[in-house]
Amino acid sequence: MLSVRVRFAPSPSGYVHVGNARTALFNWLFARHHAGAFVRRIEDTDVERSEERYEAQLMEDLRWLGLDWDEGPDKGGPCGPYRQSERKDLYAKHARQLIDQGHAYFCFCSQEQLEVERQEALKAGLQPRYSGRCRARPREEAARKVAAGEPAAVRLQIAGPAFTWNDLVHGPVTFASDVIGDFILVRSDGNAAYNYAVVIDDHLMDITHVIRGDDHISNTPRQLAVYQAFGWEPPHFGHLSTILGPDRKPLSKRHGATSLQNFREQGILPEALRNYLLLLGWSAQDGKTEILSTQDMIAQFSLDRINKSSAVFDSDKLDWMNRLYLSKSSAAEVVRYLVTRTVHHFASAGYIAQSDLQRDGISEWLNKIILQTIKARPEAPHILDVGRLIFAYDAEAVVCSEETRHVAEDAGSRQVLMAFIPKALAEGEMTYEKFREIAKSVQKETGRKGKDLFHPIRVALTGAVSGPELEKLIPIFEEGAKLRLAGPVKSCAERLREFAEAAKLLREV
Repeated sequence: MLSVRVRFAPSPSGYVHVGNARTALFNWLFARHHAGAFVRRIEDTDVERSEERYEAQLMEDLRWLGLDWDEGPDKGGPCGPYRQSERKDLYAKHARQLIDQGHAYFCFCSQEQLEVERQEALKAGLQPRYSGRCRARPREEAARKVAAGEPAAVRLQIAGPAFTWNDLVHGPVTFASDVIGDFILVRSDGNAAYNYAVVIDDHLMDITHVIRGDDHISNTPRQLAVYQAFGWEPPHFGHLSTILGPDRKPLSKRHGATSLQNFREQGILPEALRNYLLLLGWSAQDGKTEILSTQDMIAQFSLDRINKSSAVFDSDKLDWMNRLYLSKSSAAEVVRYLVTRTVHHFASAGYIAQSDLQRDGISEWLNKIILQTIKARPEAPHILDVGRLIFAYDAEAVVCSEETRHVAEDAGSRQVLMAFIPKALAEGEMTYEKFREIAKSVQKETGRKGKDLFHPIRVALTGAVSGPELEKLIPIFEEGAKLRLAGPVKSCAERLREFAEAAKLLREV
């Protein structure tokens, strides 16, 4: 077997999503298993949608996932350039070769003419395809029209009844040529079409295996037609199954996080995501091992263990795997993970902005929140509950809520708060030591203790019947109130004053 050469060739028109990330991982593992080359190529023939920022994000995401490449736009290599927008001369040269050999021809049909043909085919219940109107035009006449400046596309002349290949995942696949038609190789604006450019690139870069999503299966017969026209040996093709959401529909944004950037922001560890993506359509040699080191992944990876059935993305399992990897991480890695995860959830809720993190004192304050209230329970619901306690205090809602209004209505609770609130407001900034002194004083004054004493105070301060200890929350409230944040934090005094007003304790206080 020739030295394995695979490529990951995304379009820089959006963020790297789960499907693309798995494709990159499988190509990388296949190359590393066979001591071959992993080529990163940029397919930017879609000029209108391609953006440099997405290409930069792509490189950053792949590096974060732990995937390196042997050749690419940034590293160079023997088969460059590796960006399609820099290979236009190669596409034009090979298109002229096909025209000269009679395998391709100029097409002068307007978009209006093509649309009429398309609608007629649909009305007749047929698959739309080009009629071949310009195929019989003499080559010399077509050349004169092009020389005169008339816009023309270049189309491939399809030959043969069918195109068949032995797919590395799905087995034998056949497409009849009459469903393809003479498709465009080069558009009238001079830009190469995807199914043409990709063949030129794969051939000139000596790609031996094309491993990609099964949404490309319908592209393969067109690409085989180009290989056939040039007389080139095509690479081996393998098409990975579609990744589905829990509802068994193709995974999309409506299912939640789908891009590597999303997972990074949520604090998912790259090792955990890499391990989880591997299991989406692939299984270990023993059929049951799920946790594999990178070395084990490379050693065991083979295409014959890829499942042709669609894989279902399970975010709960990814979270479980992330916690498992987290449990094996160092203390510093754990803190970094928790900071990233907490910032993501707080920012999504509008509590903080990324720009807030640049201000003095805010990172230290967030670290205190994380270490004292989140570290033991890093699940998203708990993080958001803590966020609401800190940022979303609403006294009016507290006195009306089914869960907390009893504190505003119960005579014993009101007695405690009428004794506690004036003393607390007189102190100004609250510390936990001051809080304990005031609570002891209120206990003596009212005779209430334990839950009867502290429960109404907790509800008045936090707006909730449970949560982290007040010993931890009070300094968080007080320090947060001094910081400039997207979502201001109310101090203990502000909370108590607002609660007293909402519960109509002011006259009694």
